[in-house]
Amino acid sequence: MLTWNYIWPLALVLFSNIFYQVCTKAVPGDLNPFASLIITYLTGAVFAAIFYYILSPAPDLIREARNINWSPFGLGLVIVGLEVGYIYAYKIGWPVSTAATVQSAFLAIALVIVGAVFYHEGVTANKIIGVIMCIIGLYFLNR
Repeated sequence: MLTWNYIWPLALVLFSNIFYQVCTKAVPGDLNPFASLIITYLTGAVFAAIFYYILSPAPDLIREARNINWSPFGLGLVIVGLEVGYIYAYKIGWPVSTAATVQSAFLAIALVIVGAVFYHEGVTANKIIGVIMCIIGLYFLNR
């Protein structure tokens, strides 16, 4: 049974992704994408700090630093790639209605493979049907 604790994180991702695409599409064409990202990440850092101190029962960044591994650094790098990729895609004319959808279909296909190879997740008939549906969807989106 679906509970609120199961639904809210994906709802947050959905609504954030919609607003993300709208904001990314609105980056001025004459603004350097990396300058835009500097402001984006400064804004994000401020909000992350605010939420960290409001929502953590005992905020202690020094203690938190002891738990860091490679992933926040890798995430920082790949987020730049994601965002600058979308900014350039919109600058060259990708429509907001298809850019993220095309990317998401390819991502879904790739993650089935990544899940199977690196995380030993099963490749079920439903996942194979989902991959086929992604490919069919890509065909219709790009006609």
